[in-house]
Amino acid sequence: MGKKTNSSKKKKQIAVEEKSNFSPAQIKKFFGEVKVEFTKIVWPDKKVTFGLTGVVIFFSILASAYLGSVDLLLGKLIGMLLR
Repeated sequence: MGKKTNSSKKKKQIAVEEKSNFSPAQIKKFFGEVKVEFTKIVWPDKKVTFGLTGVVIFFSILASAYLGSVDLLLGKLIGMLLR
């Protein structure tokens, strides 16, 4: 009978440990750790940010022009084949 109580105690301990992951204290600890990690981030300066943003915008326009032209050409080619 002692074995049953030991296994039931272990199950209860596991259940308590699983429940405590979402306790207010654990949530507060998590956000505290997030705040500490955010202080470790090295953010780029304004010049680098604007430069990289320009690169992204340029390549987005380039990719959309390429895909648009391929779509237009394939649409005309298929249209000619179906006539």
